[in-house]
Amino acid sequence: MRLPLGLRPDPPLVPGPDEARDELRRELVRPEYQQDFLSRALDRIQRLFQEAAGAAADAGVASYAAALVVFLLLGLCMLWLVSRARASAAVAGDHGPVLTPEQVTAAQLRRRAEEALSEGRLEDAVVDGVRALTVRQVERGRLELLPGATAREVTLRLAADFEDHRPRLARLALLFDSVRYGRRRATTGDAESVLALDDDLAGAR
Repeated sequence: MRLPLGLRPDPPLVPGPDEARDELRRELVRPEYQQDFLSRALDRIQRLFQEAAGAAADAGVASYAAALVVFLLLGLCMLWLVSRARASAAVAGDHGPVLTPEQVTAAQLRRRAEEALSEGRLEDAVVDGVRALTVRQVERGRLELLPGATAREVTLRLAADFEDHRPRLARLALLFDSVRYGRRRATTGDAESVLALDDDLAGAR
């Protein structure tokens, strides 16, 4: 039944939940976000708000306020999704060599890791701890020194000799990559687990 013109409902001022999610998903996969996530998200939020303001201009103060609240929530949701997408991409995709060209012994690296842990520099403690473990196994002849080897390559080689520690070695590779190359913040437990694994492998026959 067609309603008289004066009784027809006003068109919605904002997209529904499904449309909003689809819009966010389309925006997040655009290549422009790889350049500058935050500035692109803020620009998109501004455009959405301007569109909402134009649509609500003739609808009265109450409708305008409702549109404002909805789009502010939409903007916060977009910023959260963008930050999560950046973090996930960093952790999942970034990796690099364990060792640097620096000439240093396992004992020196271990001391640096312990000092970093005691001073609360947990990321340094994790990175130097993994490097100490790697160099120690090179010094013991269990691991061949391969410039540019990644944490995953190192732990896969060690897992062949330390079968009982295979799960811990796999976690070690993920931890190193996420802290060193993925910008993840380390915890005290992370650093202590690295040093404990170094001790266990050093004492293994």
